[in-house]
Amino acid sequence: MSRGDMAKPLLGHRSTEGDSSPTPPAGRTVGVLGSGDFARSLAVRLVCSGFKVVVGSRNPKRKASLFPAAAEVTFQAEAVKKADVIFVAIFREHYSTLCDLADVLVGKILVDVSNNTEINHHKESNAEYLASLFPACTVVKGFNVVSAWTLQSGARDGNKQVLICSNNQEAKRTVAEIAQVMGFTPVDMGCMSSACEIENIPLRLLPAWKIPIFLALGLFLCFFTYNLIRQVIHPYIREQKNKLYKIPIEVVNTTLPCVSYVMLSLVYLPGVLAACSQLYYGTKYRRFPDWLDQWLQHRKQIGLLSFFCAALHAVYSLCLPMRRSHRYLLIETAVKQAVEKKMTIWVEEEVWRMEIYISVGIIALGLLSLLAITSLPSIANSLNWREFSFIQSSLGFIALVISTLHTLTYGWSRAFDENQYKFYLPPTYTLTLLVPCTVIIAKIIFSLPCIHHRLLRIRRGWEKGRYVKFVLPSATGEFSSGETSSNV
Repeated sequence: MSRGDMAKPLLGHRSTEGDSSPTPPAGRTVGVLGSGDFARSLAVRLVCSGFKVVVGSRNPKRKASLFPAAAEVTFQAEAVKKADVIFVAIFREHYSTLCDLADVLVGKILVDVSNNTEINHHKESNAEYLASLFPACTVVKGFNVVSAWTLQSGARDGNKQVLICSNNQEAKRTVAEIAQVMGFTPVDMGCMSSACEIENIPLRLLPAWKIPIFLALGLFLCFFTYNLIRQVIHPYIREQKNKLYKIPIEVVNTTLPCVSYVMLSLVYLPGVLAACSQLYYGTKYRRFPDWLDQWLQHRKQIGLLSFFCAALHAVYSLCLPMRRSHRYLLIETAVKQAVEKKMTIWVEEEVWRMEIYISVGIIALGLLSLLAITSLPSIANSLNWREFSFIQSSLGFIALVISTLHTLTYGWSRAFDENQYKFYLPPTYTLTLLVPCTVIIAKIIFSLPCIHHRLLRIRRGWEKGRYVKFVLPSATGEFSSGETSSNV
């Protein structure tokens, strides 16, 4: 990128009329120590936000062309003298190279933006180590969870939160103001002891997805093994037919909708269990068990994995006619029909079943797509709570009902056909119906006026067995207090 391009704002000009975001204090100069990718992106974002930026580098002449023209690139000592707030954008192992600047750094605010290569790699956090090297400075940990890409493309195209911690409230307030001017949302994480946790956040790989992924893999392995026994092993043992060719496509395609359907029902099952708990104890203030609390927190990830499996099922289903085995079987059926001199093999019931089955499946996939899209933060933030709740709760339940109809039309009357019970094992779809039907029946029961009204009262703060004080006049005209139960 040329120097001229770096000088241009990466975000289009927006009118500030009616904008409540803070403006940068007049004449504030912010320093940046370092010349790497993050330092360059940080300088660009600060310049575009209206700050005066001075960059400290050991080779200013060679590095000047990498920064926007509006930023001053000079030696580290000169940069430190010109700014009160300095972003330290260098690695931990190079902190000692700044010791020569200890005298000019006195009283400065140092913002540590570094991360480690491993979780808990050092006994103390990078920010605490920097503070120990420069005790006369105020160190603030921040901006380490923001990527260089987010800084260049703007906060609206990435994570808007900036986690900040420090032992000095005034320094945290100053850095928070800078983050707000840059378009980010500062989050106060407390004192410097939180720096280690903040530095570990970017190193964790999908921490909220581990349980849902293991759940999906466990369900997939269970249903895959079950379908393998029914579709491959049974024909080989009973009829000596080699059906191994079904494993890559057909067995997988039979497994995916089972996982998707059960996962979708598991999104709404914890809500049913939570409602049962509230009805049983007559209060919303009793803490749920840890396993149920964790389950409720992972519903979004479980729902997205359900949509992922449903999308794969749709793609696999479209590929079924492309298989060579399907073509051979089609030709074989045609030849057999010609030999038997059959003019038509049209079965009206099967035609209607497949038409309804495919149509309902498309509707279910469309609703799952809507649920998945609205769960994205950029979309969810544009919806108010009632809109978000309607889509995720009401339309989600409708998606579960339609998915149940999709499953029932697939099975049709097969559950009553003894030939479908391979090794006395029922068809796979009958197993998948257990949890979803339980959720649907429970939801219907909860919608009954007598139960719905009681549950609504509990969620508004009413408690069973709670005593309310009241005051009654006595025979002498004086007032005496009494108690009554709120469930009378």
